[in-house]
Amino acid sequence: MEIRPIVSALLRNKTGPILVALQVALSLAILSNAAHIVNERRAVAARPSGLADEHSTFYISVRTLSNDTPEQQLATIKRETALLRAVPGVASVAHTTQMPMGRSGSNTSVAVDRRQTRASAIASTYFSGDSLVKTYGLKLVEGRDFLPAELVDVNQDTSTEAPPQVIVTKALAEKMWPGQSAVGKTMFFGTGTDAQPAQVVGVVETLMSTQAEVGESGMYSVISPARLYGGGPVELYAIRAEPGQRDRVMKEVEEALRKSSATPMITKMKTSDEDRKERYRADVALQWMLITVGVLLLLITASGIVGMASLWVTQRRKQIGVRRALGAKKTDILRYFIMENFMITSAGVFGGVALGLALNQLLVSKLEMARLPAGYLVFGALGFWLLGVLAAYGPAWRAAGISPATATRSV
Repeated sequence: MEIRPIVSALLRNKTGPILVALQVALSLAILSNAAHIVNERRAVAARPSGLADEHSTFYISVRTLSNDTPEQQLATIKRETALLRAVPGVASVAHTTQMPMGRSGSNTSVAVDRRQTRASAIASTYFSGDSLVKTYGLKLVEGRDFLPAELVDVNQDTSTEAPPQVIVTKALAEKMWPGQSAVGKTMFFGTGTDAQPAQVVGVVETLMSTQAEVGESGMYSVISPARLYGGGPVELYAIRAEPGQRDRVMKEVEEALRKSSATPMITKMKTSDEDRKERYRADVALQWMLITVGVLLLLITASGIVGMASLWVTQRRKQIGVRRALGAKKTDILRYFIMENFMITSAGVFGGVALGLALNQLLVSKLEMARLPAGYLVFGALGFWLLGVLAAYGPAWRAAGISPATATRSV
């Protein structure tokens, strides 16, 4: 097929082709970046928290209305922990200060050397006098869990000393000691002369922070073997139920705690599933919004191509009839219109690739997003080429059906 007649025809009617090419370019640029964002957010929302079975894990906060002394609070914590372990269907219990994705907890600056002017990282700090490795079902990749003798009780009102042992996450270990084993290394809580040292005795594969930040910082966590008491009337217990028994166990746990207390208490329970849903609600909403925008853009682009092709068929009916009278076959007419739309779509695709890269560069510089992989642009270009052919096929088929007699009707 001669390309020159197609180019000549397009140059005589520039407005329509330019508008369609711009539409394709904008759609490709937006859709490729939108698909990248959707996949990124989906990956973030699917990140493992470190809990072996989120569906079986929940936690309960208990606030008593009595004015107990710190020693009485400690005795109550131990009594309630033992009470919860005795509930049928409970696999493990730990008194803790925070939960992954719980959106509430403490962060601590950590350093490799107290002489550092800046901390190596900010880590989410879990305190527990029980085994969080067991209760959360964390996977140890190096070292060991805390020994019973290393689990200590710390009165927050009178002591600021941290236990001399810690367990860190793999992400934090690689941040602080890249390419080295973290077990046996000494880390410091804070910097300066007041920084408290602690020896790393174990490394867990994953333990998400309470805020579940996007990026590696959301996996920087430290476990300290301290049962904190005396700091306030609210205590938090993490509970892992046997598979399939969580809902029943939640009811029996609350009932057992209320029956065991001589004074009124306020309890609040939440599941890890609920925490994940709340933490990533905005990310899921963004995904659906971008998917909706993408579908609408595809429909609008396809409608633009169909509309332009249909208009040209209407305007060129006599010309098509003349070509048919001179011996042009239906396939020649069909091929002409498809090639014409393919050329317009190609111009839009090449412009869309350049525009997509520019848009991604803007997102990277302003929003610290990851760079757009080439695959999104490649598959996007192939998709729009296919869309252009399919959208133009209907009008092109109608054009091919125009009879030679059409050329003489207006004569």
